[in-house]
Amino acid sequence: MNDLSRQATRLEAIGGRYDKWLLGAIIALTGLGVVMVASSSIALMSSPFYYLNRHLVFLAIGVVLAFVAMRTELKSIEQYNQLLLLGCFALLIVVFIPGLGSSVNGARRWINLGISKFQTVEAVKVLYIVWLSSYLVRFRDEVNATWPAMLKPLGVAGALVVLMLLQPDFGSSTLLLAITAGMLVLGGVNMPRMSMPIIFGMIGMSALAIFEPYRMRRITSFLDPWADQQGDGYQLSNALMAVGRGEWTGVGLGNSVQKLYYLPEAHTDFIFSVTAEELGFLGTCLIITLYALLVGRTMWLGMRCVEMKRHFSGYIAFGIGLWISMQSFVSIGVNLGILPTKGLTLPLISSGGSSVLMTCVAMGLLLRVSYELDRAERRQAVRMGGLDEEADVAADAAKAARASASPRTADAATTAGSVATAPASTTRGTSRLQTRIEPTFGRLG
Repeated sequence: MNDLSRQATRLEAIGGRYDKWLLGAIIALTGLGVVMVASSSIALMSSPFYYLNRHLVFLAIGVVLAFVAMRTELKSIEQYNQLLLLGCFALLIVVFIPGLGSSVNGARRWINLGISKFQTVEAVKVLYIVWLSSYLVRFRDEVNATWPAMLKPLGVAGALVVLMLLQPDFGSSTLLLAITAGMLVLGGVNMPRMSMPIIFGMIGMSALAIFEPYRMRRITSFLDPWADQQGDGYQLSNALMAVGRGEWTGVGLGNSVQKLYYLPEAHTDFIFSVTAEELGFLGTCLIITLYALLVGRTMWLGMRCVEMKRHFSGYIAFGIGLWISMQSFVSIGVNLGILPTKGLTLPLISSGGSSVLMTCVAMGLLLRVSYELDRAERRQAVRMGGLDEEADVAADAAKAARASASPRTADAATTAGSVATAPASTTRGTSRLQTRIEPTFGRLG
């Protein structure tokens, strides 16, 4: 009992380490974001560093929130999964309450906090990913086998999308549906069964885009921004001119021309165009490489967690990885003219209080996932090492008994040694080891 107590104490004392590649990519992208916010917004206000100072304040608060997330056990977060889902609906409804909700350019997406406005959908993205991760853990076998278990998260996502479209926020609605579909696929959903909701969802979102006049104008201006350069194609045409001026190495940091009142939202939605103009093709390749490292490492962590049966951690990593990859792809695609304008910021780089805060929280959760995974791996290594030592001691004792005993006694000692050195699963019996169906990636049938 004392040996077991000491071993348990030793295991509890083992901590983890944060993934250095993940942390490095986050710091690099955040640093580039600070530099580009300062450069792209220097001519927008009478105070040249107004948006930079604002960005740094939100970033400092975000770092504090990320630190809290990094120090919080994921199992304690999982306990509040239902409250997180209720929080998603509450945040999307509160924007319609007079006095709390705030309207900007005809869209009711913000709540007024007095000192600043907060875009609630940014918090919904994080809370929803955590809730869906918990759902996939609780019903991971049923999701692959039954219609109701698969349709429930789709119904929840559909209800959230309806509230987003009332704001309206078409870009975030599409992103949330894509995250839901991606997490269900990675959670082991039956692919032929999943194809039907995906097809209907794509048809429905396409119809919303086509039959809404202002969304249709965005599509037509995307197809030919030069047809109405001073009207609907103004943003995209100036973004393309900024990208074209950058060429290979850029015009130099701070020397962008398009940010001087030509390119709207240069420090938020179109910050990538300013980056392409000032840092050139090589600078944009560096940013894309950092995003690839961040997302790739995140998905790798998710797969390692699933392999170690840490499904909640793994699904959180998958969800955040899908979110960052899709949103960065859309933002970069809009700036390069390969996608219609969506109004999505570039994660970790664009200015924007709500986006900065909640992206920092998401990064804190990712780092916590990496910490708990490393801790679990190190504890498993120590535990396996302890089992090997016990087996060696038992084998030595059996050899000593055989050397000093009579032949009949030696046979008995050999039998005892075989039992002592048998695997733990054999000595305990197989009745406690229940076979469980685990989710697979893209399983058909």
